[in-house]
Amino acid sequence: MKTKLLTLIGISIISFLMLYKALDLGLIWFVYPSKSQYPIKGIDVSNHQGKIDWSLIPKNDISFAYIKATEGGDFKDKSFLYNWNEAKKHGFKVGAYHFFTLCKTGSEQAENFIQTVPKEFDSLPPVVDLEFVGNCKERPKIENVQKEISIYVELIENHYQTKTILYLTNEFIETYLDDNFLNHPIWIRNIFFHPNAFSNIEWLIWQYKSTERIEGISGPVDINVLNGNLEILNNLNKF
Repeated sequence: MKTKLLTLIGISIISFLMLYKALDLGLIWFVYPSKSQYPIKGIDVSNHQGKIDWSLIPKNDISFAYIKATEGGDFKDKSFLYNWNEAKKHGFKVGAYHFFTLCKTGSEQAENFIQTVPKEFDSLPPVVDLEFVGNCKERPKIENVQKEISIYVELIENHYQTKTILYLTNEFIETYLDDNFLNHPIWIRNIFFHPNAFSNIEWLIWQYKSTERIEGISGPVDINVLNGNLEILNNLNKF
């Protein structure tokens, strides 16, 4: 009896490790968007991906890239300019994103982004990343957070003369946002279900996987699908 139990435990541990490895390698995942319905895919990257060889990234599969530029009031991603220039050089549609921290004012964060990201007519609209993972431990009042996000978005839109895309998790929406913010283009993260499985939220980009493996990038990378065509993104630049 004891031998059978130990064998069962051993098999369970091995199975768990194999499943974890398969998930980590991106071999299996939870959702697979329809290629016919969502043919346009893009990646979002930062310094965490190391040095990317943009010449190797398959253009027949990846159409656009969002690159981390800044975080909070003073952090600048050290790979931003390299990724920004190389991605454009190799023909990808490129945009930049800012990770919004609850510990800094909207004006500080907007200034950080504006100082870092070039104002170029052929760039995709800027994105502000609103989520709890990796954020500061403070949980300010709803009205304070909404005020600072509004300040940030207004400053960014006035500078770049384009709509700002909001990258959101369902948790952040439920905690801090209301319908007033959802009139902006939405980039939703949901790695378990289709964004409209339990919600009628209108979305533009869907991040459905965080461990995709792509030639030119040594480790896992976030991957997304576009709800429509690239012209929709370009049209956001026409205020």
